[in-house]
Amino acid sequence: MPEFQHIEYLILLALVPALIGIFIYALYKKRMTVKKLGDKELVNLLTSNHSSSAYLQKFLLVVLAFGILIMALANLRSTTGSEKISRNGIDVMIALDVSKSMLAQDIKPTRLDRAKQLLSRLVDKLSNDRVGIVVFAGKAYLQMPLTGDHAATKMYLNAANTESVPTQGTVIGDALKACNASFNTKEKKYKAVILISDGEDHDEGAMKTASEMGQDGIMIYTVGIGSPQGSPLIDEATNQLKTDKDGNTVISKLNEEELRSIADKGNGKYILFQNTDDVVENIKSELAGMDQRNVTDDSLLNYKSYFMYFLAVAFLFLTIEIFISEKKKRKNDYLKLKPSLAILFVFIGLGAAAQTQKENLAIKKGNEAYMKNDYSNALDAYGKVIEKNPENATAQFNQGNALYKTDKKEAAVVAYDKALKKLNEPVEKSNAFYNKGVVFQNDKKLPECILAYKNALRLDPGNEDARQNLQKALQQQQQQQNKDQNKDQNKKKQDQKKNEEKKPEPKQQQSKLTRKDAEEKLKALMEQEKNLQDKLHKVNATSVSKPEKDW
Repeated sequence: MPEFQHIEYLILLALVPALIGIFIYALYKKRMTVKKLGDKELVNLLTSNHSSSAYLQKFLLVVLAFGILIMALANLRSTTGSEKISRNGIDVMIALDVSKSMLAQDIKPTRLDRAKQLLSRLVDKLSNDRVGIVVFAGKAYLQMPLTGDHAATKMYLNAANTESVPTQGTVIGDALKACNASFNTKEKKYKAVILISDGEDHDEGAMKTASEMGQDGIMIYTVGIGSPQGSPLIDEATNQLKTDKDGNTVISKLNEEELRSIADKGNGKYILFQNTDDVVENIKSELAGMDQRNVTDDSLLNYKSYFMYFLAVAFLFLTIEIFISEKKKRKNDYLKLKPSLAILFVFIGLGAAAQTQKENLAIKKGNEAYMKNDYSNALDAYGKVIEKNPENATAQFNQGNALYKTDKKEAAVVAYDKALKKLNEPVEKSNAFYNKGVVFQNDKKLPECILAYKNALRLDPGNEDARQNLQKALQQQQQQQNKDQNKDQNKKKQDQKKNEEKKPEPKQQQSKLTRKDAEEKLKALMEQEKNLQDKLHKVNATSVSKPEKDW
């Protein structure tokens, strides 16, 4: 059944009655103006060449075109059925730990970043399998149900972060339950869970859940990411080392024993993360050894859109409206008009085609010079195209590359920004952002290059070059921050040492209190101390013994 993709735009149709009201008011004003002119016969004689019907026709065509354009904007479409994809495979649920302990940097750049990179590469290997995602920390949420759309899977993985789950902790049991609920309960095999976590703060219910899932034929593979010796955590709010309630630095350690036990209960295997490619191949071989069945995925609906037909009709109405004159004309006048219009359209079409061909030849010439490292001639060729047509995104993009090669970094960034405004395809825009990132990275502008690489990945999650360069930039930024912190600490120590050397010795002053006054003051202080201790005992008796962790 046909439906509108953007039904909210149909509210703009409410403007049609407003336009009609404006038209009626304009007619009223015309009549009032005619009355003010005086003699009716004289007015009719003066306006005999004006066609009221043509005026009405022009208005109706404009209103109809306006309404049809709104319909085009709402995009009427109909389903042509689901895209059924049949293949031999299994159902795989990914359970990804997004707690703040995953921000530890014993695995560079962080445990979470490396886990997402691992899962992204693994999804590329699961071409015949359906994949779903559960993210968890203090709670577990189904991020994406089982689907064969692997591009969507990678997009959701790329978007996962510590803000995806507001409650902190690590409830692996809830994550396993969410994965189990996503499977077909009628099947006793063809199902697997890939749990990737540091295992810290593991809840007791996970063992029981893993055992029940193993009895139902679900294979659970756990990937431990982190190090047994652990790593301190950086508090995102203060950018300082996180401490517990006693002021001790928090050390997040990999809990291999718990993750290994979960895998054993789930008839699977525990894998320690050491190298991305090794872990991917290990999991792939384990999943390939499982029984597979014919998977039919019909989750992807195909739509046929009709907006282009609405645009064509609206364009036709507006074109007709342009050539309707409110001035009455003889028949011979119309006969002269048609050939002139036909010739005009022909010349316009030929001129546009010739201009496009010239631009393509100039860009090709510039590309040939660029490949020969003749960047000066390449810039001349691209510049000529841009001078004649500033809207040519290809010339702007290629000009940015040539400017970068001639060490004109700022001008290259400006060229990429101009190209980004003209480019429409996500992959093309991703490449432009990637090139900007390369320029910034070589110019030691790390915050700008990190932002550019992130924008490239948002537009094209499969841009591995941007992903790898982003990791390098983040590492460089962390190293720079560490150096700056060390410099600040050394400077503070030096200043403190100088202050201590200059600080004069305090002079002792004789007490003017008598012995009796001193005893009375001491007695009063001891009484205050006793009252304070009594209050603290009462508070401790009513307080919770173990505060909630926030990592």
